[in-house]
Amino acid sequence: MGDEKVKNEALEIMAIFQVLPRLVVFDLDYTLWPFYCECRSKREMPSLYPHAKGILYALKDKGVDVAVASRSPTPDIAKTFLEKLEIKSMFVSQEIFSSWTNKTEHFQRINRRTGVPYNSMLFFDDEERNIESISKMGVTSILVRNGVNLGDFRQGLLKFSQSSGSSNRSIGK
Repeated sequence: MGDEKVKNEALEIMAIFQVLPRLVVFDLDYTLWPFYCECRSKREMPSLYPHAKGILYALKDKGVDVAVASRSPTPDIAKTFLEKLEIKSMFVSQEIFSSWTNKTEHFQRINRRTGVPYNSMLFFDDEERNIESISKMGVTSILVRNGVNLGDFRQGLLKFSQSSGSSNRSIGK
C-alpha cells in the first residue's frame, strides 16, 4: 500500500472520532522503522515500516502534532535517518537520548516543550515497559508488534477516544 493510500485510509479512520489527540508520540526503533539505529551506519539509506509515513502525513493534514521519544544510544544516527527520510521537520519535539530505565523523562521534556497535557497525548512503542510507565503518566499508550500500522492507529484512536470520555460517532450516534 503506497504512502498516499495509507494517508487517505488514516484520514478516514480519524474522521470516525469526535476527539483526536493533540499530540501523537512515536518510538523509532521497531515502531517507525524495522531496525535498531545503533546497528546501522549513517551512510545507509533507512526505510520506514510500510504504513508509517502515510500515518504521519495524515496526522499533519489534520493538524495533529507529532513527536519522537526514543531511548536510542545513537541519537546522531537517528536524527540523520529522520533527515534522509525527509520527515525530521514534521516532529514538534524529538527526544532522542539513551536511558536505561523507561521514557518518563522523554515525556516530561515533550510536555514542557509543547505544553500538551499527558492526557491529550497518544503514544506508540514496541516495548511493554515503556507502554506501562507512560500509561501511568496519563498518556494513552499502544504496544505495536511489527511497526506501527493502520490497525494500531485505529486501536490507539479508539482507546484515546474512550479514555477522553468522548463518544465515537460510529457507536450509537
